[in-house]
Amino acid sequence: MLGESHDLFHEFPEYKNRIAELKAADPRFAELYDEYHAVNDEVERIELQVETPSDTYTETLKKKRLHLKDEIYAILRKVACIQALA
Repeated sequence: MLGESHDLFHEFPEYKNRIAELKAADPRFAELYDEYHAVNDEVERIELQVETPSDTYTETLKKKRLHLKDEIYAILRKVACIQALA
């Protein structure tokens, strides 16, 4: 939605430290993080009407952002479970 922040630190405030740690230590997580923020930045520009692509393109971007967020969350949960067992 317009005006809402979708950066990962706002989406997952409880994982703020873990996000920073994984971004520095895990190349795959860093890649997902960067891709998520690139897609999110583009969606935000569209919502602010800086860019005006088709609705289909916008929806595709939003779905991609959601998919990336799901992947990132799965990694965060997996690491949390592993650390809890250790």
